[in-house]
Amino acid sequence: MLGLNRLGISCKNIFALVLASLLFAGCGLFSGETGDKTLGWSAEKLYSEAQSEIEAGGYDAAAKYLQQIQTRFPFGRYAQQALMEECYAQWKAAEPELATSACNRFIKQYPNSPNIAYVYYLRGLITFNDNLGLFGFLVPQDLTERDPKALRDSYDSFREVVDKYPASTYAQDSLIRLRYLVSALASHDIHVAAYYYRRGAYLAAINRSKAVIINYQQTPGVEDALEIMVQSYDKLDMPLLRDDTRRVLMQNFPNHVPGKFDPAPKSWWRFW
Repeated sequence: MLGLNRLGISCKNIFALVLASLLFAGCGLFSGETGDKTLGWSAEKLYSEAQSEIEAGGYDAAAKYLQQIQTRFPFGRYAQQALMEECYAQWKAAEPELATSACNRFIKQYPNSPNIAYVYYLRGLITFNDNLGLFGFLVPQDLTERDPKALRDSYDSFREVVDKYPASTYAQDSLIRLRYLVSALASHDIHVAAYYYRRGAYLAAINRSKAVIINYQQTPGVEDALEIMVQSYDKLDMPLLRDDTRRVLMQNFPNHVPGKFDPAPKSWWRFW
């Protein structure tokens, strides 16, 4: 400090120099890498960059570009397309909640869009989960441990496609997935009924099995539900109901092996 004072620089001037240097450094920082490089970009430029990111697998970055289009150009010709492609980008970026939210916004904002069937279909895919999967035989899943809400949400979306847009490109695949989902939901209830049976809650097992028979007719779960009811009535010492149920079981499933049931559903692609 003494040396600086000899040069005629006061403490006040030193402070001013330091402040100025910090300001210049700050300007360099904010005008460089931490700034928003998209400022001033047109909708076309943002969309082009988003497409490049999607092709390269940069789905997070693509989603951000597509969001910028919707924010900056909400009434432009790219807004609707950007929202639809954001649904896809968020899904591929493993952001199911954001993807579903984007789908719901699209359905609400553009109910008459020619792409509406695709968005319903995509929303179904987001929550669709083949319980076996590619490596399911290595790590088997117990459906009683899974929340079936995602299955039901997926079912509702595919049902929209099949019911409202039967001529669309996505209707046939949606129908196949619907068949799987019905079987998977029935399977979930069968696992629950079997769990009740193993715990000795025989009435609960019977009631859950009845729900399968009522709600999921024409699925493999009906056979298992009847078998669980037969065994439960036997445990409850109700021979009349047991025998009546067994008679119904054998009439509808003459090849049934008594005393056995298999609640595991087939993989969805086997429903072709």
